[in-house]
Amino acid sequence: MDGTYAVVMGDRGRLVIPADLRERHDLRPGSTLFLTETPDGIVMLTRHELRKMVREDLHGVDLVGELLAERRAAAARDDTG
Repeated sequence: MDGTYAVVMGDRGRLVIPADLRERHDLRPGSTLFLTETPDGIVMLTRHELRKMVREDLHGVDLVGELLAERRAAAARDDTG
């Protein structure tokens, strides 16, 4: 598995995904793919890969705690202002 493929953008922005890559990732006509822009460039992911990436990025982050802290700080500012 090389992992690097050169593709040429066709009319209307279309890309052809090489057959061996489609087979390895079980991509079929109608499969949804996501393009995400990163500091290093554009990355194409399946729904499963995107979900995994987001979960890894948020691992250990307490979003509810952060939101509550922000709301409490805003309420404290409102009380003093």
